[in-house]
Amino acid sequence: MMQTLLYIVWNPNQELFHIGWFSMRWYGLCWLLGFVLAYLLVRKLYKEQKIKDELFDPLFIYCFLGILIGARLGHCIFYQPGDFLTSWKGIFEMLLPIHFLPDGGWKMVGYAGLASHGGTLGLIIALWLYVKKTKLSIWTVLDNIAIATGSMACCIRLGNLMNSEIIGKPTDVPWAFIFERVDMLPRHPGQLYEAIAYAVLFFILWALHKRMPEKIGTGWYFGFCLTYIFTFRFLIEYTKEIQEAFEASLPIDMGQILSIPFIIIGVWCMMKAGKKKSA
Repeated sequence: MMQTLLYIVWNPNQELFHIGWFSMRWYGLCWLLGFVLAYLLVRKLYKEQKIKDELFDPLFIYCFLGILIGARLGHCIFYQPGDFLTSWKGIFEMLLPIHFLPDGGWKMVGYAGLASHGGTLGLIIALWLYVKKTKLSIWTVLDNIAIATGSMACCIRLGNLMNSEIIGKPTDVPWAFIFERVDMLPRHPGQLYEAIAYAVLFFILWALHKRMPEKIGTGWYFGFCLTYIFTFRFLIEYTKEIQEAFEASLPIDMGQILSIPFIIIGVWCMMKAGKKKSA
């Protein structure tokens, strides 16, 4: 019992409030807060660069849909293809925020299952469509989004913490969390590790853009963001439990496998930006 008192016992209510059929969860609030922060930060960057307001206005919709659709499809395809891709019921549950009940009914459950790798890919595709419409430089847009990304990524991981999901492996470190909704074992708070890392990323990139504004538009900030996030993600996976049983047979887990291409792209973008500047 004395040992249990050394750890942080974690079991918050997932719902912030409930009105009729509608409920606001902490996870949803964290997502919303992350989007609002990123929105305000990128708007400030656009104003600093004297980009017209009418070119900024549609950006939020492109980003919101790209991240949400990409994150949802990424989770279903990469982590639970057997549940979502083998029946029409699964496909509908993948695309719609509902769950079909055994008695033939259904209930609103939200999108329970979002993957950051899919969200990143969805965002990149959405931004490509955005620049096709606005005729802005793709590298300028990607760099601006990258500078603000850490703030949103931090909020999302705090949402995972409130949901007691993406938990860490058992440990005896003094800052371990006991996720009561999962079991009574002290575990690494992997969500908190990531949230702190992404908050640090935001402050680093925000400070660097003040000192090196000329690098915006070269792809350097985008490359740094990808390299930092997914290198950290690759390493932090060693402290986290696997999300799906099939990962146990892999030499590295799915999160690490999916991180490698993003690390390579990030390093390439930084090298390309360096060559462009020296040319």
